[in-house]
Parts: sequence; C-alpha cells; structure tokens
Amino acid sequence: MTSFFSFASQPVDVEIRLQGEDDRKQVEVKSEKEKKEMCPVYYDGESVVGQVHVRVKDGKKFQHDGIRIELIGSIELFYDRGNHYEFVSMAQELASAGEMRQAQSYDFTFKNVEKQYESYSGINVKLRYYIRVTLQRRMGEVIKEREIWVHSYRMPQDSTTTIKMEVGIEDCLHIEFEYNKAKYHLKDVIVGKIYFLLVRIKIKHMELSIIRRETTGSAPNQYNESETITKFEIMDGAPVRGETIPIRLFLGGFELTPTFRDVNKKFSVRYYLNLVLIDEENRRYFKQGEITIFRIP
Repeated sequence: MTSFFSFASQPVDVEIRLQGEDDRKQVEVKSEKEKKEMCPVYYDGESVVGQVHVRVKDGKKFQHDGIRIELIGSIELFYDRGNHYEFVSMAQELASAGEMRQAQSYDFTFKNVEKQYESYSGINVKLRYYIRVTLQRRMGEVIKEREIWVHSYRMPQDSTTTIKMEVGIEDCLHIEFEYNKAKYHLKDVIVGKIYFLLVRIKIKHMELSIIRRETTGSAPNQYNESETITKFEIMDGAPVRGETIPIRLFLGGFELTPTFRDVNKKFSVRYYLNLVLIDEENRRYFKQGEITIFRIP
C-alpha cells in the first residue's frame, strides 16, 4: 500500500548554506536528471562550515524526532546500484526532538576534513562528497542533500624522460613518434615529432587521439569503458622517408580529469595517446602510449 504522505508536499523547506561559498571556485556538475548545478570546490584538509535553515510552511507546527547532519564521501558503481561505498562519514546532531512553529537556523562545522580522493563523475562510476540533513519523524523523514566538489593536488613522481613509440611493419614501414614527456598538467601542451624512417606502403591518413579509459570493479565484474576525448589529423597524403612532422596539442581546451589509479580499490581513470595510420587499402596500424595527467595549484 502506498503511503498517503508520499504524495503530500514536504511540510518544511530545508536549505543548506556553506560559509563563503560565493568566494569559492565553482564547477558545473551534472546531477541525476541531466540537470546541471554549480558546486563549490573544496580541498583536502579544509573544514566544511555552514548553516542549515529550516522554514515551516503555512505557519503550522512541525513535530520532529531530532535533526541530524552528515558529511559523506561515497563511491557509486553503476552495476552495484544498491551499494554505496562510504569512505568518509561524519555526523552531528543539530537538534533534539521537539516542535517548530517558525523558521530556525542551525550552525555546523566539520573540521579539517580529510578528502583524499578527487570528485569524479564518469560513465560507470561516481565519486561524490555531499552534506545530508535529515529531519527525523515517524511519518516519513525529510531529507535534503547538497553536493560539494573536491579537487586534489596529488603530484606524480618527477619524470622528465621523453617517450618514444615505434610503429613498424617488417621491411614496409618504420615510424618513430617522440613526445616531450609522459606527465602533463591539465593546461599543458603535448609537444612531439613524428619521424618517417622507412615508408614502403601508401599511407593516406594519419591521426592522433587522446583516449580516456575508465576501469571499474575487479574481476570477474570488471568493466572497461574507453572514450575518445579528441582526435586530430596529423597528415593527409603519403609521407616520404626522412620526413618529420611536428606536433603541438594543447590540453587546456578539453574536459580532462587527473589520472586516477586504483581509487579505494574501486576504479581507475587513465589516459592514452593513440597514433593511427590508415593505408590505401584501409588497413589500420596503431600504437598507444599512456600519459599521466595531474592538477597543479
């Protein structure tokens, strides 16, 4: 039997305001029904401070069994919808049981919160941080949630080695693709060169793409999703032996995230540079090399 109360509108309005949120960096985040909302950005170790405003509608009294606020960090996997893996869970009681006849405000502080992972919304996985206020009562709780977004500055180990990829077919083709480093920040530029050392097949087209690969779960329930972030043509037409083609690819224009490796043993997000050559008979030759992407303060 469906409860009558599930059709009734909520008897109170609940609003969660975050201290200084207008001065924070904001990111646009897609919520459940493809709606977009702006979320304030927080960093690891920062306190989350604010106020909860509860307004009683129509001047009626509102009876409750206590008001509770939680700060939660959770990972949601699409194939495991019922389970949310919470890696941060903090709670405070804002008010004990009582009744309200007029608007009330409650202060809250979650001090120096460890936020070890960056927020991420992918194809098969979502890592989110949110504040949840629950007005407890016997005939249906009133719940309000507010999302915050977390950026992380975990730097990869230093590496300045140049990367070489070779594409070769015995006695027919030998190409070297060299790019300046393996680790790039989100607004960086990939600088590289392609050397044609041996060309005995007719190449008609050549392109370079950046691929994001999201891996979720663990075997046997492991899912891999790859998406092409950008693809650009390096050349159209046949190269000759000894030719060199320079490459400059600006990362700032794309929606990239940092590389995430084995987050909470639940998912990874990796990036690859993919070089594709197509010959006149439409055969494809490709070579892929991983790059690491990170965020700088």
